Amino acid sequence: MQIETNKLIAELLLMTEQSSSTVRDLKTLSDEQLNYKREISQWSILECIEHLNLYGDYYLPAIEKQILANKSTPNSAIFKSGIIGNYFANLMLVKEGKLKKMKSPKDKNPTRSGLPITTIDRFLKQQELLKSLLNQARTMNLTKIKTPISISNFIKLRLGDTFRFVTYHITRHILQAEKVLKD
Repeated sequence: MQIETNKLIAELLLMTEQSSSTVRDLKTLSDEQLNYKREISQWSILECIEHLNLYGDYYLPAIEKQILANKSTPNSAIFKSGIIGNYFANLMLVKEGKLKKMKSPKDKNPTRSGLPITTIDRFLKQQELLKSLLNQARTMNLTKIKTPISISNFIKLRLGDTFRFVTYHITRHILQAEKVLKD
């Protein structure tokens, strides 16, 4: 995949704002609604959001570290996705409104009862940081700068692919949270 850097960032910023808006709306629900599960094996709305917080705890500092370390890297107007990064990002995409089931790593599985509403506040703060990092990345080379992935420090994705993975992953689980409301 190849795309203009500014176009990619604009798309990811739009998706991030849509996710933030949806979650701000979810904050108006009661604790019972936010922690509701139709089945014990399914996640509640807050569990979906806490899962994203756990990923944000890893990826946002990793992205920020690389942005700070590579401020002098020459900008590129075009982002070229890597094979592995494109695969992981596309794996997170929701196709035709359907979520493909995946197993979460144990350290990213939020299954617990009664998460507090502050889970949403934490998520919204992470979203603000993500928007800030995306804006900072406008002047960077998203192809040359690389970040490690959460399951292995040996595998590194191009910064543009990392942003795509994180943003698509957020969109995926916000859709999952919205589906809990419909159950």
